[in-house]
Amino acid sequence: MDELDSDILGLLRADARISYRDLGARVGLSANAAADRVRRLVRTGVIRGFTTLVDPAADGRPGLTVFIDVTLRPETDSDAFETTVLRLPGVTEAVHVTGAHDYLLRARAADAAALDHLLRRLKHEAGVAHSSTRLALRIASR
Repeated sequence: MDELDSDILGLLRADARISYRDLGARVGLSANAAADRVRRLVRTGVIRGFTTLVDPAADGRPGLTVFIDVTLRPETDSDAFETTVLRLPGVTEAVHVTGAHDYLLRARAADAAALDHLLRRLKHEAGVAHSSTRLALRIASR
């Protein structure tokens, strides 16, 4: 990866829908050369995918966005944990982290009762020993 690739990545982070023509013009390449660079970045795994971020409130579904710090029971396999939690309704991300906890989960819950149900399932089905939950008041992203 070179400086040009870094510039391309920065532009794609700001607007993943930018046309290859506009992308190329911004970094001094032709549309075809820009497309080739992006395809190479995808093929080599630098770009792992493209996604759409949707404001959860925009689709009319009220609810809570929460961040759950979890510590696994000593006998819990981390690969099995990841597979299990990503199948639970509402869990959108599982991030293996350093520090006092093993994972940080991002999840959505319709209300406090749904959150309680999710937390119980984490402990009974996923091997969580301890958890600490934080409620998101506002989320800013780029």
